[in-house]
Amino acid sequence: MFTQLNPPIPLKVLDKGDGMAFAVIDYGAEHNLLWVTAIDATGEIWCAPNPKVRMQTNWSLGRLTPDGNKADPQVTPELKAI
Repeated sequence: MFTQLNPPIPLKVLDKGDGMAFAVIDYGAEHNLLWVTAIDATGEIWCAPNPKVRMQTNWSLGRLTPDGNKADPQVTPELKAI
């Protein structure tokens, strides 16, 4: 089954980088889900198997980094001066 995701989900594909998953392919119980993901840095599209996919960190939701620390918000130089 092919399912288009609306809206796309921000994911991290291990060994490829951050990207947006815009579809999921499910071949059934004996197979991993495949996340169809456009990689931000390269524009490549990969069908990443479920064990290679992680959610991106989100500090506003308290989603932790893989090492257990809270993700830091990106702070611009202008905001650091305040």
